[in-house]
Amino acid sequence: MKKFLFLLLIGIRCVDISAQQVDTVEVLSHSMNAVIKNIVILPAGYDGKTDFPVLYLLHGYGGNHTSWMQIKPGLPGLATQYGMIIVCPDGKNSWYWDSPVNPKIKYETYVSAELVHYMDDNYKTRKDGSGRAITGLSMGGHGGLWLGIRHQDVFGACGATSGGVDIRPFPGNWEMKDALGDYDKNRERWDHHTVINQLHLVKEGLAIIVDCGTEDFFHEVNESLHREMLYHHIKHDYISRPGVHNGAYWSNSIEYQLLFFSRFFRENAPMPVDITR
Repeated sequence: MKKFLFLLLIGIRCVDISAQQVDTVEVLSHSMNAVIKNIVILPAGYDGKTDFPVLYLLHGYGGNHTSWMQIKPGLPGLATQYGMIIVCPDGKNSWYWDSPVNPKIKYETYVSAELVHYMDDNYKTRKDGSGRAITGLSMGGHGGLWLGIRHQDVFGACGATSGGVDIRPFPGNWEMKDALGDYDKNRERWDHHTVINQLHLVKEGLAIIVDCGTEDFFHEVNESLHREMLYHHIKHDYISRPGVHNGAYWSNSIEYQLLFFSRFFRENAPMPVDITR
């Protein structure tokens, strides 16, 4: 009997794993006149009938739409565990801005509008902020907060892990000047395009999670962001733990973030309709 139950459990686990679906989806960006690749992870149990919440998960500088699956191969299992769709777009090295100087860089519009509309049109999703969250690592951490704060009509929750939440201490790095121009000649533009200067836009109800390793080169700017958020009485979860700017840290930290977003989705889920009345 025990052997039968063990085999039954193994069989159920195999069914769950096989039911998970990981696709590469190409989406046309009208704003950039370009086709963008995205990984879409559907949890086991996705049947095309029930609406699922969606987490948009952004990669860092030098990465692409496949980066998160390389960092965390267990993402499909976590999508199933928490009952959410996970979408990983290719953001190039854009920092997820709409560039004021380069018309080919409009990834703020792409992710917050074009990609969201594509997902809502082609998948069974919860089509409001209670069912959407966005986060990412490093450059994608900047993107997660930049897009989450600036588009609270789209995303109800946002986050960053090892995020570049203040770009100004790093004016010569990571191709940022390609999107913003040289820092010395465009300081006001750089001031406007950094996350820490967007806090005045945060409205009550936006769920925010931020974490960074204590040995990370972005740790100081994350500490500053945390202090600013405390000063402005902005509710948020902040985690500072030992770690550096690498895949091992992100593989660990994303599990905490998924738990945070899962709780947000659950607590803000629509009430079921009583069809007996």
